[in-house]
Amino acid sequence: MSSTFINRHWQPRAMLVCHVAAIVLLASWLWQPTRELWDAFDLRLFKLLNDPVHAGGLWAHVWAIGSMRPVDAGVGVVMLAVMLKADLIFTGAQVRRALFAFLVALTVMLLMRVLFADLVEYMGWQHASPSLVVEGSARLTEMFPAWEERWDLKDSASRSFPGDHASVLLIWAYFMTFFARSWRLLLVWAIAAIGILPRLVAGAHWGADAFVGGVFLSLLALAWSCYTPLGYRASEWLEKITLPITSRLAKLPLLGRMSIVSGR
Repeated sequence: MSSTFINRHWQPRAMLVCHVAAIVLLASWLWQPTRELWDAFDLRLFKLLNDPVHAGGLWAHVWAIGSMRPVDAGVGVVMLAVMLKADLIFTGAQVRRALFAFLVALTVMLLMRVLFADLVEYMGWQHASPSLVVEGSARLTEMFPAWEERWDLKDSASRSFPGDHASVLLIWAYFMTFFARSWRLLLVWAIAAIGILPRLVAGAHWGADAFVGGVFLSLLALAWSCYTPLGYRASEWLEKITLPITSRLAKLPLLGRMSIVSGR
């Protein structure tokens, strides 16, 4: 798979840029003078997105649906479909390797999330979501109690930093950005933005949970999985150990036509 970052070599300059950007971003949220700017941004963004929900109607219904857990799974299916559709962003021969490389990046990010969560708790950086803090917030779970009971609406969290949902969407978008061009790049970021917005509108997360915590984690994961030999070697190993399975599946009538199975 030809790429500018999944290779056998370390890329220290790119790693340094990712780490510096991530640390500066987090520091801007922790340093009191710039923290006040982040807090003002968070409150303004939340009111801008959440206040219209009070009116109910189509706007409230759209975001209530977007905040359902099954819709999260649906967004994940769309993300995989974009990645696995041959000749959309990757050629048929690249699809399987691209998926494995992304899974490596996602695993690295999830491991970092566990470590970072412990640090956040220890340092006292944690906070509750805006729906639990800002007086008069529109609560989708209160507006649609039957939906909340059946579909598990997400509109609050006692520990909302960093934004896990945003982290996953961002690491996918960053990964795809290396390959997507023209309208395909716009498609990738449109999917990421649409996936992140429901949590912000519903008040499950502050803007900083996504744009500080989510970006911080995804940048570090990108650095260690894509700018080191890890992504290349791990995806190569995964391709090798799954080859007996994909070889058998390739003989089946329908599955055999899929690029992730056939490799073409």
